[in-house]
Amino acid sequence: MNKKVVTILFGGCSSEYEVSLQSAAAVIEHIDISAYQLVLVGITREGLWLKYEGGVADIRSDKWHEHASCRPTFVSPSREVKGFVELGEQEYRLIPVDVVFPILHGKFGEDGTVQGLLELAGIPYVGCNMLSSAICMDKDIAHSLVSAAGISTPRSLTILQGDDIALSLRAADELGYPLFIKPAKSGSSFGITKAFNKQQLREGVTLAFEHDNKVVIEQNVDGFEVGCAVLGNSELLLGAVDEIEITGGFFDYTEKYTLQSSKIHLPARIDPQTALAVKETAVRIYRTLGCRGFARVDMFLTPSGELVFNEVNTIPGFTSASRYPNMLGAIGMNYSEIIDRLITLAVAGDEAK
Repeated sequence: MNKKVVTILFGGCSSEYEVSLQSAAAVIEHIDISAYQLVLVGITREGLWLKYEGGVADIRSDKWHEHASCRPTFVSPSREVKGFVELGEQEYRLIPVDVVFPILHGKFGEDGTVQGLLELAGIPYVGCNMLSSAICMDKDIAHSLVSAAGISTPRSLTILQGDDIALSLRAADELGYPLFIKPAKSGSSFGITKAFNKQQLREGVTLAFEHDNKVVIEQNVDGFEVGCAVLGNSELLLGAVDEIEITGGFFDYTEKYTLQSSKIHLPARIDPQTALAVKETAVRIYRTLGCRGFARVDMFLTPSGELVFNEVNTIPGFTSASRYPNMLGAIGMNYSEIIDRLITLAVAGDEAK
């Protein structure tokens, strides 16, 4: 049997670099090597692309880029190659690939940049396309489109770098405290704060601008967060709905990866009718934002039973303990099957163009 050549792309110039390493290591450990030949390409924090032939332990410990096998490598923009170029000391080598699996979280990985590069090169890849990735990454634009589709979103205010901050803060006051301040384009809750007064609001805006040139100030939504894993292009498979129980503060970076004072309930502690409403709303959001392949759709469920859109993660955390594979695991799909389905969808989606 001819194995499909799959490039696992990991790392990246992002505050979520470490998360990417853990997700990539899990995918490499669980992918079916009897069906796929792996080519590992890591991107350092500084943006150097390196072909890597070492083990997953060095990826997890962030020592992979020190491995003797590492060679500078880049995507060839030529559709004739449909692959990568590996540079040697005095020569180069072409590496044709069948599909790329980008396991890159956040900026320069989940925001449409890498997706656009791969589309230019004519290489099939796992996940949402360039436009959908860019839209979903921008909380302001994603909320505007979802709201236009008739789905509830939190009241919010958007500030651009260079705007009159004092005027914007006065307008934000009208939303009512507490308020969430978020960089428009970031993941894993980096740069997000919760403000209970104007001083905290000002400090939160300053912090958020360190991560992005656009900041969203968002009304607090009473209730709890629920999530739904969506898998597919035209025909969609939905995982079990999960629920985040927070005992203090909000689900920030530390809580997401340590669960020190939070708990994830799978399945969510909601009745079947509400779970169905969550799934149906997740599908509407997925289609509204043009998603394909996979995504995790997050919403708030209010005490009155209203669903309010929060965000879509187009490359959600993908360790074996992450929410996305666990939600699909709850309906009977194991980790290896999820990976295989995603690669199949990527190839099928490219052939359908």
